[in-house]
Amino acid sequence: MGYVDVAGVGHTLPDGRVLFADVSFRVGEGAKIALIGANGAGKTTLLRIVAGDIPVQSGVIARSGGLGVMRQFIGMVAAGSAGKRGSSEMSLNALALALGPPAVREAGERLAAAERALHRAESDQKTQLRYAHALTAWGESGGYDAEVLFDTVAVAALDLPWDKVRDRPVATLSGGQQKRFALELLLRGSDEVLLLDEPDNFLDVPAKRWLEARLKESDKSVLYVSHDRELLAQTADRVVAVEGGSAWVHPGGFASWHEARRARHDRLEENRRRWDEEREKLRQQMLMYKQKAAYNSDMASRYQSAQTKLRKFEEAGPPPLPPKDQDIRMRLSGGRTGKRAVMLSALELDGLTYPFDLEIWYGDRVAVLGANGTGKSHFLRLLALGGTDPDPSFVPLSAVAPVAASGSARLGARVRPGHFSQVHDRPDLVERTLVEILWRGDEHRAGMDRHEAMKVLGRYELAGQGDQRFGTLSGGQQARFLILLLELGGATLLLLDEPTDNLDLASAEALEDGLAGFAGTVVAVTHDRWFTRSFDRFVLFQGDGEVVETPAPVWDVR
Repeated sequence: MGYVDVAGVGHTLPDGRVLFADVSFRVGEGAKIALIGANGAGKTTLLRIVAGDIPVQSGVIARSGGLGVMRQFIGMVAAGSAGKRGSSEMSLNALALALGPPAVREAGERLAAAERALHRAESDQKTQLRYAHALTAWGESGGYDAEVLFDTVAVAALDLPWDKVRDRPVATLSGGQQKRFALELLLRGSDEVLLLDEPDNFLDVPAKRWLEARLKESDKSVLYVSHDRELLAQTADRVVAVEGGSAWVHPGGFASWHEARRARHDRLEENRRRWDEEREKLRQQMLMYKQKAAYNSDMASRYQSAQTKLRKFEEAGPPPLPPKDQDIRMRLSGGRTGKRAVMLSALELDGLTYPFDLEIWYGDRVAVLGANGTGKSHFLRLLALGGTDPDPSFVPLSAVAPVAASGSARLGARVRPGHFSQVHDRPDLVERTLVEILWRGDEHRAGMDRHEAMKVLGRYELAGQGDQRFGTLSGGQQARFLILLLELGGATLLLLDEPTDNLDLASAEALEDGLAGFAGTVVAVTHDRWFTRSFDRFVLFQGDGEVVETPAPVWDVR
C-alpha cells in the first residue's frame, strides 16, 4: 500500500507572488482525498509538485509506492518521448506507456525506437541485435503482462482489442474516451498511489458513476482535483481546501465541508478579534506607564517592561484572517420574449436523431441530457444559429459551426440566443486581452472604457486578469468571461453546453444564482447532476436516436 505525506510545502511564482505556503496533509493508505479550491488557487501546481513535475521549493514531500498520474489534459501525460511528440500525434500505445510504471515505460520506448530503426534498415545486423535486446528488456520489465492489461483496458473503454487500436492517434478519440482509457489503465494498474487532475471532465453521467464506484472499491491511495459536487460527495474521505495562500484539511466528506468551512472562518475571526483586543490592552497599559513615568521615575522600569511586552506581542504577529470569499455576481438580466421561445417540428439532426417535436416556453429551464455523441451539442448550435430558417437579418452572438438538419426549428419573437461552448472555441478572442475585448465591443454590445471594463470584470473575479490574453486564462476563468459576454450581449435565450465543467465551486454556485434571476429562457446540456437539480424540464437524447421529454432526470442512458 502507498501513501503521500506533504509537510510545510510552499511555492512562489516566477513573478515573486507566493501561490501557497505551509501546506501540510497526508494521503493515507487506501484514502480518497479531494483537493478543492478556486480557479487559480494552485491545485494543479500542488498536484504537479507531488508528482515530481515541479521541484519542491520549500517543505518536504514523502511518498511510498508506485505513482500513477493523470494530468488535466491527456496529451500532457509525459515529458519523455511520448510527450515530445505533439498530443495530436501521440498514439494510444504511447499514452499507455506514459501512464505505466517507469520500467515498462522505458523498455517500451526503447522497443518502439528499435522497431522504427528495424523498418528503416532491415539488413543491418547491429539494428537487429539492438531490437533483440530491446525485446528481451521488454519482457524482463513486465512488458508482456502490461500488454495483457492494455488489451483488457482497450476492450473495457473502447470495445476493441489492443491490436486494433494501439497505433490509433489519441486525438481521434473523444475527450470522454481518452479519460475513460486513462482511468481504466491507472485503476487496474499496479501503482498504489494515484494523482488525478479533473478525472471527471468530459465523462457522461454513466461514466461518472462508474468512476465513483471504482474509486470507492479501489484499495489505492488517491489524491484528486475535481469540481463535480456529486463526485466529491460520493467519493471523498477527506477534503483538502487550497485557499487563502495555504491549505487546510476537513476530516469529513464533502457533504459537511461547507459547514466546517463556515465554522473555521468563525474561529479565525474570533481569534483575530481576541488578538486585536489583547494588543489594544497592552498598548493602553504601555501608554499609562509612559504617562506615569513622566513625573515618577519609579515607573520608568515598568514603562520599559510594557514596551517590551507590546513589541514582542506584535512581532509574533496576528493570527490569520479567514480567506476572502469569492464575490462573483453574474447579472444575467435577459428580457421579455414571446410566450413560445423555441418551436421544433419534426426536427431531425442528420445522422444523430430521428425527427422530434418540442416547444420551450418563455422562462423555462430545460436540461438536455444523454450520453456523449447523441447530438446534444449539435442541437444547441442549431438554436444558436437561429434555427433551420433564420431571419436574413439574424446575426449569432458568436461564431458557431453549421449543423446539418431537416424539419423545422424556429425561435419566438424577441428571442436572442447566446451560446456557451463546452470547449471555449473562440479563436477571435485568444490573442486579445480581456480589457481590449470589452473596450472594442462588437455588433451586439457597446464598448466601454478601461474603468468600466475593470468594474465589470471585478464582478466576475477577473479584474486581476484584465490585461491577460484570453488564451492564457485557466479553463474556469475563460468560462466566467464567456458567461460575462453573454450577459453583456443581451441574450434572452441562454444555450449553455456543459457550463460548469471548468468552474470552481463558488463560480458554479454563482452561475446557479445568476440563472435563478435571469428573465429569459435557459437550455443547458449538462452531465452535472448537482447543477441539474435547479432545472424544471428534462429532454433526453437517447442512444437509439429518439429524443423524448422525461418528468425527471434520466442518467442510465446507455
